[in-house]
Amino acid sequence: MLVVGGGPVGLAAALEARRSGLSALVVEPRGTPVDKACGEGLMPRAVDLLRRWDADPAGRPLAGIAYVRDGLRAEHRFAGSPGRGVRRTVLHAALADRAEAAGVERVAERVTALSQDAGGVTAAGVRARWLLGCDGLHSTVRRLAGLEAAGRAGSGGAGRGRRGARRFGVRRHYRVAPWTDLVEVHWGRHAEAYVTPVAPDLVGVALLGPAPIDVDAELAAMPALAARLAGAEVEAADRGAGPLRQRSRARTAGRVRLVGDASGYVDALTGEGLRLGFAQAVASVAHLDDPAGYERAWAAATRDYRLLTSTLVAVATSPLRGALVPAAVRLPPVFAGAVERLAR
Repeated sequence: MLVVGGGPVGLAAALEARRSGLSALVVEPRGTPVDKACGEGLMPRAVDLLRRWDADPAGRPLAGIAYVRDGLRAEHRFAGSPGRGVRRTVLHAALADRAEAAGVERVAERVTALSQDAGGVTAAGVRARWLLGCDGLHSTVRRLAGLEAAGRAGSGGAGRGRRGARRFGVRRHYRVAPWTDLVEVHWGRHAEAYVTPVAPDLVGVALLGPAPIDVDAELAAMPALAARLAGAEVEAADRGAGPLRQRSRARTAGRVRLVGDASGYVDALTGEGLRLGFAQAVASVAHLDDPAGYERAWAAATRDYRLLTSTLVAVATSPLRGALVPAAVRLPPVFAGAVERLAR
């Protein structure tokens, strides 16, 4: 198995390959760990999948999700086991250690071309029976395999919201003790701030919205959150990502499979990226000889995410944005049901 992309999803795919008795080689030009824009909140199902690979990164328990705006607050605590807030670098390092212990090989190369035939696929000078493209939003494998959707990446399709509303993300860390065991989503005029406890003295704040995102200005427009962060030290540089909306015309091409963000992405609004990527890693290895089966498994794993996230993004980029939190407050069973669907 050749795995292109050595982030958490790529390492999970390599670990799943080893678990299934395959050799695995990861192609990744960067060292480990790599820091990047990430909400850093793992849904309960993602934590369950990490246990599948004996990975147990240090972090903070996440008991549920809260939506906050203008003095209103809707919250729901997970009915089952908790999620976990984990700093991206901590998660990456934990999976890298497990991959090394499991015998996953690694080569520091960049894929610029790939070729395949009935018996295998070649990339980065390596021939393998299968190739998994786990190389993120702006996947090179997706493009080289001819799986890029028609039209400009990041444009069109469900979840785009109002015309021209491409969305981006920026993450910042604050040295402050977490004040809750929930992921708080603070809704501002133009952006949402996702606050995730990741260590005893550290919270991550990820903002999503149309570019350019002025982090300080957006936070200033969220008084409850601004008060919590007042005077806290900002750790390191901000990290950005986007445009978030990416599409693929299919997830399979011959012996190539797309996994995680490389397979298509709607938005980070529901915080399910790693849960979905881990689930796709398992499904891709289980359906190596059945491309149609992987397409079905991918569709089943992402169906709720695509529907719910597309709906929320459409609302978030429309005049109805301001009504979302009041609606969650007035309809707690609906909000609870949505959160529980995300937790699975």
